[in-house]
Amino acid sequence: MTSPARGVRRGDRGILDAVVAPAVPTAAVLLLHGGRSEGLGPPPLVNMPALRIRPFAADLRRALAERDVLVAMVRYRHRGWNGVRADAARDAEAALAVVLRTAGDVPVALVGHSMGARAALRAAGHPVVRGVVGLAPWCPPGEPVEHLVGCRIHLLHDEADRVTSARETWEFVRRAGAVGAHAEGIVMRRGGHAMLRGAADWQRRTTELVVALLVTP
Repeated sequence: MTSPARGVRRGDRGILDAVVAPAVPTAAVLLLHGGRSEGLGPPPLVNMPALRIRPFAADLRRALAERDVLVAMVRYRHRGWNGVRADAARDAEAALAVVLRTAGDVPVALVGHSMGARAALRAAGHPVVRGVVGLAPWCPPGEPVEHLVGCRIHLLHDEADRVTSARETWEFVRRAGAVGAHAEGIVMRRGGHAMLRGAADWQRRTTELVVALLVTP
């Protein structure tokens, strides 16, 4: 049985919304949902991108139940990425700081969808980040990769996605690999951007990859 870690509580108004918070976490998974390219207002109370990532969190909670792993969703201050502000990336970094403060120097896996995947990749240079699982990621040309040396990156994309570009994802994988990341692109056969068709496949693959990130030396 688990109890909330200090500063990481269900319903906390801070940067993290814990799905499960062991008293003494051995590792952590942070989930970052999608958003918009621009939007300075806060996410709405009924936020579809946040709702879409919750089944992934639930699957991870079940898969990691015996390992005392903190599973939490990152709360954004702003709805959009907002150009050079990169607000979602700043929130990802702030979430990592909370994990360090409350759980200590434990290995962390980042799971992000769309804008959340871009934020996860930006934050993946932090030494506690074991790897990233990106779902239908937003990887625009020129996105930095130099900080990803040694990081394990798994990017899942349906090539029929009409919101973010799978071609840009594969190019990001190539560039990240060229600088020393352990990067792979995984073609999903259906699901589009929202990952609704074949949702079970997306969730199963994500859970397998996260478990491997956290248990493989």
